[in-house]
This record gives sequence, C-alpha cells and structure tokens, in this order.
Amino acid sequence: MTDTPAPAVTRAFVLAAGLGKRMRPITVTTPKPLVEVAGKSLVDYALDRIAEAGIPETVVNVHYLADLMEAHLVRRRGPPHIVVSDERERLLETGGGVKKALPLLGAAPFMVLNSDSFWLEGPQPNLRRLVAAWDPERMDMLLLLASAATSLGYDGPGDFHMDKEGRLTRRAEREVSPFVYAGVAILKPELFADTPEGSFSLNLLFDRAIAAERLFGLRLDGQWLHVGTPEALREAEERVKASATQP
Repeated sequence: MTDTPAPAVTRAFVLAAGLGKRMRPITVTTPKPLVEVAGKSLVDYALDRIAEAGIPETVVNVHYLADLMEAHLVRRRGPPHIVVSDERERLLETGGGVKKALPLLGAAPFMVLNSDSFWLEGPQPNLRRLVAAWDPERMDMLLLLASAATSLGYDGPGDFHMDKEGRLTRRAEREVSPFVYAGVAILKPELFADTPEGSFSLNLLFDRAIAAERLFGLRLDGQWLHVGTPEALREAEERVKASATQP
C-alpha cells in the first residue's frame, strides 16, 4: 500500500473584505460575498470549489458588514476548515489583506481567490487544473485567466498576453489583450518580502513576478461570469439557469 501524495497546495485565502460599491444598492445591506447567484452565495461557490480541489484549510478576510460574514461562515458545514482574518479596523486591499494573514497561511505556496470569482466549469474543475499546473521551479505566481472575448459581463480591454509556455506580460496602454485575470492565483509567500505596510494591491506582486519572468497563466476551461454590477448579476443568474437545463 502506497501513501497518498500530499496535495501541492494545502491552504487558500478568500478575499471577502471589500465594500462592493459597484453592486449597490444590493450591497447596502448585504456584503458582496453573500450575494446569491441561483440560490447560492458567491463565497459558498468559492469555498465549495476550494474543498472540491482537495484544499483543506482556508483563511477568509472580513471588513465590510463583517458580523454578517462571520455569522455565515460559522453556519457552514463540511470542508474546508475556515479561519477568519479580521480587518474591521482597516481595509487593506488585496495585497495588504493577504500580507496580514501570512502567519495563518504558512510558508508554502497558497491559493488566493476573489470571493466573487465566478464561472461555469468545463469538463475539468479549474481549481484542480490550476493546482496540477503549478510548478514552483519555474513560477512565482500562476494566474487563472479567462478569455476576454467570451466572458459574460466583461467588456474591458483585457489584462495579459501569454506566450506559448504560459508566461505572462501586461498589455500596453491603449492596447487590447486576449486574457483577463479571473480572480484566482497560486503564489509564493516570499513575494511579500519588502512590500508596504498597510494597504496595497496584489498588482504589485504581479509586476514583480513579471520582472523576474516568473508570472504564468492557465486558461480557464469553461466560461467566466463577471458579476460586478446588479445587471451583470442578473445576466449571470440567467446563464447559470440556462446551463442547468442544457443536456
């Protein structure tokens, strides 16, 4: 009998502290991670996908309407095991929020998800695909990327170009690129060395990894649904319901 190999990634961090301003008026009384699509909250989609990927432990940060977020997380049953990173005193943005939680995340590479990252899966679950593609020898960070052309509710110019090896570069100003960041990444905690105290964006780490030629991407299998506004939320709900009725 052989031992089951340990998963390549054992911890995740879910960004759930934001104000959700573009989703108003819904988010006046409901934190965006608790907004529902087809009867299930966005944060539960994220947490269930983390569990499905075999990642046993997750840190979730809270700030806006934090009591509601914590109450919801406490009521969850089953994996993953959840620890809350409390940002009630100060909202720290994406990079600062993860940096504050580094003592909870440990020294190994971990996954970061936006709580509103939402997509329809293809044949293979995308978080499992991302973990399988992670190569710490070549990569400091691996991003899940969606097609800018086929994503629902997205009309921006894209974020990245990707070469044949999967290495990423940013699009130039006034340029269009084919891939948009889908809100999920695997990264090394060493990237946070010499980062600012307080609030800063994960974009700082993207740029550091690009400079070292160690930022890579994996194309999402399925369709990314951008749920940034109430109108986009309605479109996403219709798309989910339509997909459920397809043979």
